[in-house]
Amino acid sequence: MKKYFSISAIWIAIVANAQTEIHYPKEIENKIHLVENNLISWVKFDSLQNWNIYDRMKDLNVNGVSIAVINDYKIEWAKSYGFADTAQKRLVTNNTLFQIASIGKSLNAFGQMALVQDGKINLERDINDYLIRWKFPYDSLSKGKKITLANLLSHTAGLSVHGFDGYEWHHTLPTIFQTLNGEPPANNPPVRSEFEPSIKSQYSGGGIMISQLMLEDVTGMEYSEYMNKKVFLPLGMMHTSFSTDPLYNDFATGYRFDRVNMGGKYMKFTEKACGGAAWSTASDLAKFIIEIQLSLKGKSNKVLDKETVQKMLAPYLKGTNAAFGFFIEDKSGDLYFQHSGLNPGYSSQYFGSFEGGRGVVVLVNSDMTDFMAEVVNSVATVYGWKNFYECTTKKVISVSADTLKKYVGTYKFDGSDNGPTILYENENLYLKDPHSSTKWRMYFTSNTEFFMLEAKWANQKFFIDNNTVGGFSINTGTYNSKVLKVSD
Repeated sequence: MKKYFSISAIWIAIVANAQTEIHYPKEIENKIHLVENNLISWVKFDSLQNWNIYDRMKDLNVNGVSIAVINDYKIEWAKSYGFADTAQKRLVTNNTLFQIASIGKSLNAFGQMALVQDGKINLERDINDYLIRWKFPYDSLSKGKKITLANLLSHTAGLSVHGFDGYEWHHTLPTIFQTLNGEPPANNPPVRSEFEPSIKSQYSGGGIMISQLMLEDVTGMEYSEYMNKKVFLPLGMMHTSFSTDPLYNDFATGYRFDRVNMGGKYMKFTEKACGGAAWSTASDLAKFIIEIQLSLKGKSNKVLDKETVQKMLAPYLKGTNAAFGFFIEDKSGDLYFQHSGLNPGYSSQYFGSFEGGRGVVVLVNSDMTDFMAEVVNSVATVYGWKNFYECTTKKVISVSADTLKKYVGTYKFDGSDNGPTILYENENLYLKDPHSSTKWRMYFTSNTEFFMLEAKWANQKFFIDNNTVGGFSINTGTYNSKVLKVSD
């Protein structure tokens, strides 16, 4: 009897073998195997097995990923999967650099808090007392209140500019002053007040850029030089940098979620502190997390002492989860500090526990964010992180082909001329984005009700009048809308 092997199976075997750089004890290898085979979304299917990491990478067009898992205040294992560059057939290794995007805000805050600890910056003092080469232009929107470093790091300054888009290779890059003023060649609006500081948290990468300029004016050092000397070298983060280009050639090329070409291997950023121009590895970021965890226990002070770390990880405004460069998650009493990152072609996520020395870092060279969340869920489940993984269980049913084909057609959102298309392929229905090639599979819980993994915590239901499909409704509990069928 002949054995037949699929091309994908052969590819998986070759890649997995090529990337097996470290041999762990059998107990840890068993955990790795469990993590690789238990990727879980926000939905837990009652009748389907969880996903294998290679299958899920293929499903979501993810080319490469690097993972580090922290257990008992140590990196228990680190492993990489897939391709850093598909054209070059270059594999991801544990030393492959990824753009870590907004995770850089955590690194920035760590460096800023060293200045606070040394008495060089007061968290509650007006930022213009420290800015020399540029002053923040206060106006009536700030209502006479002064912005502080505490405001900048906790996104409570009331400032504009959520994030930055980066620049293609052939574009002229702006200076930090052009970025803050929204002047060409910067592609962002100016960083200005939108409301008074200290009343609520509103994410502002623009505010983090002001903190970068403050650091340089206070220390007299170029930002990247300061971070390397004061943070990365003391923590042994030898592969991490704030730089427009990666430190060395083993870097992951970025790929869009729909594989659309970005115009280069990665977007260029001059914005450093907010994380645009930040490169690292999963293992380096794991070292960063462990140092914070040990400092919280008073067992390490390579950069920050226990009191400073406690202050850094405390939400600044009551009722928010925004600390200084970190977001705090309360999982039924177990606290975690975390941050995610998203640049064109890259996504990233880390979690670190306040107690117990648990954590995970996931770096992906795709801006498909669902994948990294599924990896984190798997790690949390395999390692028994209590109350961490939140999900809902759904019973998926089979719907007849005749019924499914009635739903095929073009749709539009109520009050708009645009909308998705529903396709019938491989005995399933898919909702196709009107602006890209992205397709989301529709899972049915009844003949008319369905959900999609990409539409988190939302339920959809077709409405039918006189045997004619009129469209479907979207219900998230707080949001309701209708999508009307236009044609078959």
